[in-house]
Amino acid sequence: MTAAPASVTAATASVTAPTASVTAVCRVSALLPDSGTIGVTAIDKRPVDGPVHVRPLGLRADVQADRKHHGGIDQAVYAFADEDAAHFAELLGREVVPGLFGENLRTSGIDVTGAVIGERWAVGGTLVLEVTKPRVPCGTFARRLGEAMWVKRFYAEGRPGTYLRVVKAGPVQAGDGVTVLSRPSHGVTIGESFTGLRPDRAEALLAAVDGPDRLRLTDEVRGFAEKALRGRVPA
Repeated sequence: MTAAPASVTAATASVTAPTASVTAVCRVSALLPDSGTIGVTAIDKRPVDGPVHVRPLGLRADVQADRKHHGGIDQAVYAFADEDAAHFAELLGREVVPGLFGENLRTSGIDVTGAVIGERWAVGGTLVLEVTKPRVPCGTFARRLGEAMWVKRFYAEGRPGTYLRVVKAGPVQAGDGVTVLSRPSHGVTIGESFTGLRPDRAEALLAAVDGPDRLRLTDEVRGFAEKALRGRVPA
C-alpha cells in the first residue's frame, strides 16, 4: 500500500484540527448472545490500555461475528466522535461510554460526520487511515441499545461515525493525535452519503474515481451515488 503524503497542503491545513485526538481505543470484550442469524455479536467493544497494533483487517485481537456485513479491508476501523456521543447521550438520557456503539476509536476535535470520503488521517506516529463509508445501523445495533425504533432514530440524527481502511499499519493508543493529511477535492462527506446524496454530489463522487484523486469507493457508497442518479428528475 502507498503511504499518505508526508506534508499537509494549504487546503487541508484549514480543516485540520491541531487538538484532535483519540480519546479511547476499543476492541471486543466478549461475544454476546444475539437473536440475529449469527447467534452471537462482537459489538461489545470496551476501552483498552496501552498501544494496540492496527493492521489491514483492523485492531489486533478484535473480531467480528458477522463477517459478511462487518469487518474487511474497507471497514477495518470504526471511529465515532466524543462530540456525537454527547449528542446521543442527551437524546437518550444516558451516558454513551466509549465502545457502546461498537466503535474502535473514540475521537475528539475532528469532525467525523464532515470527513470527506477518501480523506486520510495520520494517527499517532505511524498509523494512517482513510475514510471509506458511514456506519449503517442494523438490527444488532438496535438490540444492543434496547431503544425503540433505534435504526430509524439513528438515521434521523445524521451522525453515523465513519469506517476507515488502513493505508499504513501501526499502533494506536488513547492520547494519540489525529491530523488530516489529505482531503479529496470532490468534497462529499460521510454525513452527505449517509443522509442522502443530491444528484450533483453523486456525480462529483463518481467522477473522482477516475479523476486526480483516484478515489476508491466501497460498493455501498457507489450504490448510494448510483441510487441518487437514478432518482434524478429529468430536466
